[in-house]
Amino acid sequence: MAWIIRSILTMKTLIFWRRAALLPALLLNSIALSNMNAETPSKTETAVLGGGCFWCVEAVYHRIDGVVSVESGYAGGHVKNPTYKQVITGKTGHAEVVKITYDPDKITYDQVIGLFWEAHDPTTLNRQGADVGPQYRSIILYENDAQKQIAETSKVNAAANFDDPIVTEIVPLRAFYMAEGYHQDYYENNSRQGYCTYVIKPKLKKLGLDVAPDR
Repeated sequence: MAWIIRSILTMKTLIFWRRAALLPALLLNSIALSNMNAETPSKTETAVLGGGCFWCVEAVYHRIDGVVSVESGYAGGHVKNPTYKQVITGKTGHAEVVKITYDPDKITYDQVIGLFWEAHDPTTLNRQGADVGPQYRSIILYENDAQKQIAETSKVNAAANFDDPIVTEIVPLRAFYMAEGYHQDYYENNSRQGYCTYVIKPKLKKLGLDVAPDR
């Protein structure tokens, strides 16, 4: 019984941290860091995917060589131009996602998706840790048939690394809506906030990415 109580308290604490995390960003109205490298490549491609809280996924891909920019947003739902308050109700159908712009000469779409399986748990339905709801589902939104094939093949190959079945959705991208400004570069601007300290930072350390992104 004691471990059940501790588990519930931990979950409630993490949810509190995530909600409280919005306050400093809103009050300080901090300007998001520039998400572009000094030299923008002449050719770029994009990948849109979601693996729970977009703050976490954004922080991971910021630190990957070849990634030009990462934007947090919403996709996969039925409401146009949704707000964060609407999405977190779980009623708009949207997932919290990131749009990754990358240099295909430095990193491939297959590699982007390969990291995706390591950066979150794709076996938990509508949940990542204490973040629960369809907005936190594991999802890959492809832009063309080539991306679809690569994502599906990658999913099959990644299955061998998990004891439970992968529940990640692979669906066409209909629209991507950028999230509010205070969500962009969230970890970089609020690294000492509770959710960032106890959820995002350990994830980055586990992946060997606990360094500042190369801007």
